[in-house]
Amino acid sequence: MAVAHLAHSWRVDSPPETVFAHLTEPQHYIGLSPLVAEVRDVRRGTDEQGAPVTDYVAVERFRFLKVLHWDNLIRVRMRVVEPGTALRQSVVSPGGVRLEWTVRLTPDGDGSTVDDQMEITMAAPMRGFVTGQARGVQLHRATELTRRMARHG
Repeated sequence: MAVAHLAHSWRVDSPPETVFAHLTEPQHYIGLSPLVAEVRDVRRGTDEQGAPVTDYVAVERFRFLKVLHWDNLIRVRMRVVEPGTALRQSVVSPGGVRLEWTVRLTPDGDGSTVDDQMEITMAAPMRGFVTGQARGVQLHRATELTRRMARHG
């Protein structure tokens, strides 16, 4: 098995509590990730320690040659690490791909700094494809979250 670590930090024009509220809603990942086309089976609850968790299925849509597509159903568990400032999503994808994604929000003037870190475990032959896709999603998420959190007027 291969392991990859990806990190990216950027600033958005909304306070941590606003960004956190947005990121804790599974439906908001449609478009926040360019691959997520649908979110299903959202279940909210608590883990063994009583911390809030949200389980859901995200449908990643991969397109090939602009005509063919493949829907990859991934199971996601979102956990609050620090209320209002940090959350972690654990992703189980077919093909043995596992991803731990952690986002931490820090006040930055009238906005926030977003620290986005991923640890991905996959079969070694898949490393290039999986890390390339994950990095593309990470950078798209930064651009789209910045757009969504922009203050208007």
